[in-house]
Amino acid sequence: MNNKLKDMKINKILNLIIVSMVLFTVSCEPIVDSEDLTNTTNVEGVELVALQSTPGGNGITLQMKTPGVTGWWDFNIGRAYSDEASFNYPIPGMQTFTFTGTLGAEFFTKTIDVQIDVLDQPLNQDWYDLVSTDTSAGKTWVFEDETPWYMAPQNGAPDSFGTIWWNAWTCCLADASGKMKFDLNGGANYTYYDNGGVAQEGGFALDIPNRVLDFIGAPVLGGQDGLRLPADGVYNIISLTEDELILWTPLTVGGDSGWTWQFKPEDN
Repeated sequence: MNNKLKDMKINKILNLIIVSMVLFTVSCEPIVDSEDLTNTTNVEGVELVALQSTPGGNGITLQMKTPGVTGWWDFNIGRAYSDEASFNYPIPGMQTFTFTGTLGAEFFTKTIDVQIDVLDQPLNQDWYDLVSTDTSAGKTWVFEDETPWYMAPQNGAPDSFGTIWWNAWTCCLADASGKMKFDLNGGANYTYYDNGGVAQEGGFALDIPNRVLDFIGAPVLGGQDGLRLPADGVYNIISLTEDELILWTPLTVGGDSGWTWQFKPEDN
Protein backbone atom coordinates (compact mmCIF):
# COMPACT_ATOMS: atom_id res chain seq x y z
CA MET A 1 0.00 0.00 0.00
CA ASN A 2 1.50 3.34 -0.98
CA ASN A 3 1.76 6.30 1.38
CA LYS A 4 -1.13 8.14 -0.26
CA LEU A 5 -3.53 5.27 0.34
CA LYS A 6 -2.26 4.92 3.89
CA ASP A 7 -2.90 8.64 4.52
CA MET A 8 -6.42 8.38 3.09
CA LYS A 9 -7.23 5.40 5.31
CA ILE A 10 -5.87 7.14 8.39
CA ASN A 11 -7.92 10.25 7.59
CA LYS A 12 -11.12 8.17 7.25
CA ILE A 13 -10.48 6.49 10.60
CA LEU A 14 -9.82 9.85 12.26
CA ASN A 15 -12.98 11.28 10.74
CA LEU A 16 -15.01 8.34 12.04
CA ILE A 17 -13.51 8.79 15.51
CA ILE A 18 -14.29 12.52 15.51
CA VAL A 19 -17.88 11.97 14.31
CA SER A 20 -18.40 9.27 16.96
CA MET A 21 -17.09 11.56 19.69
CA VAL A 22 -19.40 14.39 18.56
CA LEU A 23 -22.43 12.07 18.51
CA PHE A 24 -21.54 10.70 21.93
CA THR A 25 -21.18 14.21 23.35
CA VAL A 26 -24.51 15.32 21.91
CA SER A 27 -26.28 12.21 23.21
CA CYS A 28 -24.99 12.97 26.72
CA GLU A 29 -26.23 16.55 26.69
CA PRO A 30 -29.24 16.99 29.05
CA ILE A 31 -32.52 17.73 27.33
CA VAL A 32 -33.58 21.20 28.39
CA ASP A 33 -37.16 22.32 28.07
CA SER A 34 -36.83 25.92 27.06
CA GLU A 35 -40.53 26.63 27.58
CA ASP A 36 -40.89 28.94 30.60
CA LEU A 37 -43.96 29.14 32.82
CA THR A 38 -45.97 32.28 32.17
CA ASN A 39 -48.87 33.93 33.95
CA THR A 40 -52.28 33.58 32.35
CA THR A 41 -53.51 36.75 34.06
CA ASN A 42 -52.62 39.10 36.93
CA VAL A 43 -54.04 39.29 40.44
CA GLU A 44 -56.41 42.08 39.42
CA GLY A 45 -57.78 39.80 36.71
CA VAL A 46 -58.76 37.03 39.15
CA GLU A 47 -62.52 37.19 39.71
CA LEU A 48 -63.82 36.14 43.12
CA VAL A 49 -67.58 35.86 43.66
CA ALA A 50 -69.66 35.28 46.81
CA LEU A 51 -73.26 34.04 46.59
CA GLN A 52 -75.51 34.17 49.66
CA SER A 53 -78.60 32.18 50.59
CA THR A 54 -80.51 35.46 50.96
CA PRO A 55 -79.34 39.09 51.00
CA GLY A 56 -77.13 39.15 54.10
CA GLY A 57 -77.68 35.43 54.75
CA ASN A 58 -75.08 33.08 56.19
CA GLY A 59 -75.36 30.36 53.54
CA ILE A 60 -72.24 31.18 51.49
CA THR A 61 -70.87 29.87 48.20
CA LEU A 62 -67.46 31.24 47.21
CA GLN A 63 -66.31 30.91 43.60
CA MET A 64 -63.12 31.70 41.70
CA LYS A 65 -64.31 32.34 38.14
CA THR A 66 -61.11 33.00 36.15
CA PRO A 67 -60.07 30.25 33.67
CA GLY A 68 -56.51 28.99 33.93
CA VAL A 69 -56.18 29.82 37.64
CA THR A 70 -56.17 27.09 40.30
CA GLY A 71 -56.01 27.20 44.09
CA TRP A 72 -57.98 26.81 47.33
CA TRP A 73 -60.26 28.72 49.71
CA ASP A 74 -59.68 29.53 53.37
CA PHE A 75 -63.05 30.51 54.88
CA ASN A 76 -61.80 30.83 58.48
CA ILE A 77 -63.75 27.89 59.90
CA GLY A 78 -62.38 25.53 57.26
CA ARG A 79 -60.71 25.13 53.87
CA ALA A 80 -61.83 23.87 50.46
CA TYR A 81 -59.14 22.66 48.09
CA SER A 82 -61.00 23.65 44.95
CA ASP A 83 -62.22 26.71 43.07
CA GLU A 84 -65.56 26.63 44.94
CA ALA A 85 -66.57 26.36 48.60
CA SER A 86 -70.06 26.18 50.13
CA PHE A 87 -70.80 26.41 53.86
CA ASN A 88 -73.06 27.93 56.52
CA TYR A 89 -71.04 30.60 58.32
CA PRO A 90 -71.72 30.95 62.06
CA ILE A 91 -70.65 34.57 62.65
CA PRO A 92 -72.56 37.73 61.68
CA GLY A 93 -70.80 40.89 60.50
CA MET A 94 -68.29 41.69 57.77
CA GLN A 95 -66.23 38.56 57.07
CA THR A 96 -63.11 38.20 54.93
CA PHE A 97 -62.40 35.01 52.98
CA THR A 98 -59.11 34.22 51.20
CA PHE A 99 -58.29 32.48 47.93
CA THR A 100 -54.71 31.26 47.43
CA GLY A 101 -53.69 30.10 43.97
CA THR A 102 -51.30 30.24 41.07
CA LEU A 103 -51.39 32.55 38.06
CA GLY A 104 -49.16 30.12 36.16
CA ALA A 105 -45.69 31.39 37.03
CA GLU A 106 -46.33 32.75 40.53
CA PHE A 107 -48.53 32.24 43.56
CA PHE A 108 -50.91 34.88 44.91
CA THR A 109 -53.57 35.50 47.57
CA LYS A 110 -56.70 37.56 47.13
CA THR A 111 -59.55 38.24 49.54
CA ILE A 112 -63.25 38.92 49.28
CA ASP A 113 -65.44 40.57 51.95
CA VAL A 114 -68.95 39.31 52.67
CA GLN A 115 -71.48 41.04 54.93
CA ILE A 116 -73.55 38.59 57.00
CA ASP A 117 -76.59 40.09 58.72
CA VAL A 118 -78.74 37.08 59.56
CA LEU A 119 -78.13 33.43 60.37
CA ASP A 120 -80.88 32.13 58.10
CA GLN A 121 -79.21 28.75 57.56
CA PRO A 122 -78.75 26.23 60.41
CA LEU A 123 -75.31 25.67 61.91
CA ASN A 124 -73.68 22.43 62.95
CA GLN A 125 -75.12 21.44 66.35
CA ASP A 126 -71.68 21.81 68.00
CA TRP A 127 -71.88 25.59 67.55
CA TYR A 128 -75.24 25.73 69.37
CA ASP A 129 -73.97 23.43 72.12
CA LEU A 130 -70.92 25.63 72.73
CA VAL A 131 -72.47 29.11 72.44
CA SER A 132 -76.24 28.41 72.76
CA THR A 133 -78.92 29.00 70.13
CA ASP A 134 -78.69 32.71 70.97
CA THR A 135 -75.29 32.91 69.33
CA SER A 136 -74.82 36.64 69.91
CA ALA A 137 -75.58 36.43 73.64
CA GLY A 138 -73.37 33.36 74.03
CA LYS A 139 -72.98 30.82 76.79
CA THR A 140 -70.94 30.65 80.01
CA TRP A 141 -69.22 27.50 81.24
CA VAL A 142 -67.80 26.64 84.68
CA PHE A 143 -65.99 23.62 86.12
CA GLU A 144 -68.03 20.45 86.58
CA ASP A 145 -68.62 19.62 90.26
CA GLU A 146 -67.34 16.08 90.84
CA THR A 147 -64.19 15.56 88.71
CA PRO A 148 -63.43 18.93 87.13
CA TRP A 149 -59.67 18.82 86.53
CA TYR A 150 -57.27 15.89 86.81
CA MET A 151 -54.16 14.10 85.57
CA ALA A 152 -54.75 11.37 82.98
CA PRO A 153 -52.44 8.70 81.50
CA GLN A 154 -49.51 10.00 79.50
CA ASN A 155 -49.94 9.66 75.71
CA GLY A 156 -53.01 7.51 76.24
CA ALA A 157 -55.73 6.82 73.69
CA PRO A 158 -58.68 9.26 73.77
CA ASP A 159 -60.76 6.82 75.83
CA SER A 160 -58.16 7.12 78.61
CA PHE A 161 -59.30 10.69 79.37
CA GLY A 162 -61.48 9.39 82.20
CA THR A 163 -58.71 7.48 83.97
CA ILE A 164 -57.66 9.57 86.96
CA TRP A 165 -53.97 9.39 87.83
CA TRP A 166 -54.15 12.28 90.28
CA ASN A 167 -57.32 13.95 91.54
CA ALA A 168 -55.83 17.44 91.48
CA TRP A 169 -59.16 19.13 92.26
CA THR A 170 -58.97 18.00 95.90
CA CYS A 171 -56.00 20.22 96.60
CA CYS A 172 -54.97 22.33 93.66
CA LEU A 173 -57.89 23.26 91.43
CA ALA A 174 -56.99 26.45 89.58
CA ASP A 175 -59.83 28.89 88.80
CA ALA A 176 -62.25 27.04 91.06
CA SER A 177 -64.68 29.99 90.85
CA GLY A 178 -63.70 31.09 87.36
CA LYS A 179 -65.84 31.17 84.22
CA MET A 180 -65.41 31.13 80.47
CA LYS A 181 -67.86 32.55 77.94
CA PHE A 182 -68.19 31.86 74.22
CA ASP A 183 -70.25 33.96 71.80
CA LEU A 184 -70.49 34.78 68.08
CA ASN A 185 -71.36 38.47 68.37
CA GLY A 186 -69.44 39.81 65.37
CA GLY A 187 -66.63 37.28 65.83
CA ALA A 188 -65.66 34.05 67.58
CA ASN A 189 -65.34 35.73 71.00
CA TYR A 190 -64.00 34.12 74.16
CA THR A 191 -63.88 35.75 77.61
CA TYR A 192 -62.01 34.25 80.56
CA TYR A 193 -62.97 35.28 84.13
CA ASP A 194 -60.60 34.51 86.98
CA ASN A 195 -61.66 33.72 90.56
CA GLY A 196 -62.11 37.41 91.29
CA GLY A 197 -64.31 37.99 88.23
CA VAL A 198 -61.65 39.92 86.31
CA ALA A 199 -62.24 39.43 82.58
CA GLN A 200 -59.65 38.75 79.89
CA GLU A 201 -60.98 38.90 76.34
CA GLY A 202 -59.78 36.76 73.47
CA GLY A 203 -61.11 34.49 70.76
CA PHE A 204 -61.57 30.82 69.95
CA ALA A 205 -61.46 28.43 67.01
CA LEU A 206 -63.82 25.45 66.91
CA ASP A 207 -62.54 22.82 64.48
CA ILE A 208 -65.50 20.49 64.19
CA PRO A 209 -64.09 17.90 61.72
CA ASN A 210 -60.91 17.43 63.80
CA ARG A 211 -62.67 17.74 67.19
CA VAL A 212 -60.37 20.49 68.46
CA LEU A 213 -60.98 23.69 70.44
CA ASP A 214 -58.31 26.41 70.48
CA PHE A 215 -58.21 29.35 72.89
CA ILE A 216 -56.78 32.56 71.43
CA GLY A 217 -55.47 35.42 73.59
CA ALA A 218 -56.93 34.18 76.88
CA PRO A 219 -56.48 30.93 78.84
CA VAL A 220 -58.79 28.01 79.46
CA LEU A 221 -59.95 27.70 83.07
CA GLY A 222 -56.91 26.43 84.95
CA GLY A 223 -54.71 27.89 82.25
CA GLN A 224 -52.53 29.90 84.63
CA ASP A 225 -51.11 26.57 85.80
CA GLY A 226 -48.69 26.47 82.89
CA LEU A 227 -47.36 22.92 83.40
CA ARG A 228 -50.78 21.42 82.73
CA LEU A 229 -51.45 23.00 79.35
CA PRO A 230 -51.30 20.86 76.19
CA ALA A 231 -47.74 20.45 74.93
CA ASP A 232 -48.92 21.08 71.35
CA GLY A 233 -51.41 23.81 72.32
CA VAL A 234 -54.36 21.72 71.11
CA TYR A 235 -57.36 20.92 73.31
CA ASN A 236 -59.00 17.74 72.06
CA ILE A 237 -62.78 17.65 72.37
CA ILE A 238 -63.89 14.42 74.06
CA SER A 239 -67.50 15.57 74.50
CA LEU A 240 -69.48 18.64 73.47
CA THR A 241 -73.19 18.60 74.21
CA GLU A 242 -75.69 21.12 75.49
CA ASP A 243 -74.82 20.12 79.08
CA GLU A 244 -71.19 18.96 78.92
CA LEU A 245 -67.81 20.03 77.61
CA ILE A 246 -64.82 17.72 78.16
CA LEU A 247 -61.36 18.67 76.90
CA TRP A 248 -58.26 16.48 77.01
CA THR A 249 -54.62 16.44 76.05
CA PRO A 250 -52.50 13.28 75.80
CA LEU A 251 -49.39 15.17 76.94
CA THR A 252 -48.94 18.34 78.96
CA VAL A 253 -46.19 20.93 78.83
CA GLY A 254 -44.82 19.27 81.95
CA GLY A 255 -44.35 16.13 79.86
CA ASP A 256 -45.29 13.65 82.60
CA SER A 257 -48.98 12.99 81.93
CA GLY A 258 -52.11 13.73 80.02
CA TRP A 259 -54.75 16.09 81.43
CA THR A 260 -58.54 16.38 81.44
CA TRP A 261 -60.85 19.40 81.94
CA GLN A 262 -64.59 18.91 82.51
CA PHE A 263 -67.11 21.77 82.34
CA LYS A 264 -70.82 22.39 82.63
CA PRO A 265 -73.02 25.40 81.73
CA GLU A 266 -73.10 28.03 84.46
CA ASP A 267 -76.86 27.70 85.01
CA ASN A 268 -76.79 23.89 85.46
